[in-house]
Amino acid sequence: MGESSLGKKKIIQTKNMLIGEYNHILDTKKRLSLPSKFRRELGERVVVTHGLDHCLFVYPIGEWEKIAEKLSNLPMGASDMRSFNRFLLAGAVETEIDSMGRILIPDFLKEFAGLKSKVSVVGIHTRIELWDEEEWNKYKSKVSKEADKLAEKLGEIGVI
Repeated sequence: MGESSLGKKKIIQTKNMLIGEYNHILDTKKRLSLPSKFRRELGERVVVTHGLDHCLFVYPIGEWEKIAEKLSNLPMGASDMRSFNRFLLAGAVETEIDSMGRILIPDFLKEFAGLKSKVSVVGIHTRIELWDEEEWNKYKSKVSKEADKLAEKLGEIGVI
């Protein structure tokens, strides 16, 4: 974070978070337009990989490097850690954001997430999740019904 002073006012500049929910169309060439609000934070290249709950994760390069570094430091002797490492890293594709703000979604990732034409683009702080719109709506409905229980768990660990 950078700080600057203008007269008596103090301005704190922060990095914008990737938050919010947007609906976009996956075109016939498997290109997905990203919300303009996200493009500033993402830069020119992103990494798209398998996500959890049958969505895709999209990371800015800097965030992906942090994740990949942490994964590479996991003990190789533990089968579950090797499996998760392979799940995220082997399924990862670096792609360019074109001049129209679109990314290409490879077939294997499109099929993994069950992406059809309508895609929900969801900002989750340091990453974006790509969901089939219908599946996203089902997921939101399910979580909405469990919100009180989830809030209690978060309260127990001091998050809220």
